[in-house]
Amino acid sequence: MGSKREFGIAFVGLKPGVHEFDYELDDKFFIDRGCNELKNVHAKVKLTLEKNSGFMRLKFDIGGKADAICDRCGNPLTLDLWDEFNMIVKLVENPEEMNDQEEDPDIHYISRTESHLEVGDWIYEFVMLSMPMQRICPEDEKGKSTCNAEVLKMLDKMQQKADSNAGTLWKGLDKFKEN
Repeated sequence: MGSKREFGIAFVGLKPGVHEFDYELDDKFFIDRGCNELKNVHAKVKLTLEKNSGFMRLKFDIGGKADAICDRCGNPLTLDLWDEFNMIVKLVENPEEMNDQEEDPDIHYISRTESHLEVGDWIYEFVMLSMPMQRICPEDEKGKSTCNAEVLKMLDKMQQKADSNAGTLWKGLDKFKEN
């Protein structure tokens, strides 16, 4: 998916009612937007656009898989992408002012003179939101972490060292309490 035009919807030519658009995303889509942390992305987005007079209702259904790196141990892991997001796009005379005042992130304003709706940035945002904030290797059937055991041992040693140094770190500050 190279060009931005692939994510532009010419809504002026659409009749009122429900319309569906399907997008398949790969690594290039994310690299073009500056995201290098995902690899082997195979994502599908089904966009349902309900056109009404004066507004459009958009529903983004996200699905697929992507490879990432475990935040704890650095092992590769595969993430499931799945979620659903809704947006309302309203046609108004003064979209900049209305967007500045709007507190609901699920409502966006565009000018009545617009003919195309660019959905690429929303698709990117929603796919990123469909992933967990903290990416950690899953637990096995016994409830034990599948993270790299050597890395976990090293992290544990570092935590013990930090805990033992914690007392000496604050020791010198006790004299300021009395002043």
